[in-house]
Amino acid sequence: MSTGAEVNPSVAPGIASDPARIQALEEKLRELEERLTRIEGQTADDKVSLVVFSGDLDRVLAAFIIATGAAAMGQQVSMFFTFWGLSVMKKDTKLSGKTLFQSMMALMTPGSSKSLPVSKMNYFGVGAKMLRSMMKAKNVNSLEELIALAKELGVRMIACEMSRDVLGIKESELAAGLECGGVATFLGESLKSRTSLFI
Repeated sequence: MSTGAEVNPSVAPGIASDPARIQALEEKLRELEERLTRIEGQTADDKVSLVVFSGDLDRVLAAFIIATGAAAMGQQVSMFFTFWGLSVMKKDTKLSGKTLFQSMMALMTPGSSKSLPVSKMNYFGVGAKMLRSMMKAKNVNSLEELIALAKELGVRMIACEMSRDVLGIKESELAAGLECGGVATFLGESLKSRTSLFI
């Protein structure tokens, strides 16, 4: 049986005349090739995975800047929105069908990306308005423009199913084109990614 790696008698004179040693070397070579194949199968793909846990404007802006930048560089990007991060992808708030606590939570959290606070110096929404105004003055894309760009670039956006159930967020409250999935969906992406971030 030949593996394509013939033994040169002039290099290894003792091995060439010993069939048992040749067979042992060929088996070792096959074993190494199998190990290499397994390792190649475990290497990361050109993917970036982000968990968006925060509902703060500045942190979410960072997440979408990274996501759109990676997508523009040819990476496959997935964003997993969970808990407060779901506010980013809400288009409105509906109280019907929610429990008392879910209704209270819905009233206390932002109803869409346009009402997200900043993580520091929010001052009842003044900080967020100032940040948006400064971004506009410097011709920096708004969060809503970055979300649209991410969709255009094919960024995969997933809403955490468990968080939705706990918070009572209906599919009709979320932006169009958003997938729904659990932790297995995120791990399926992140385990094959070169980069995974939690924001």
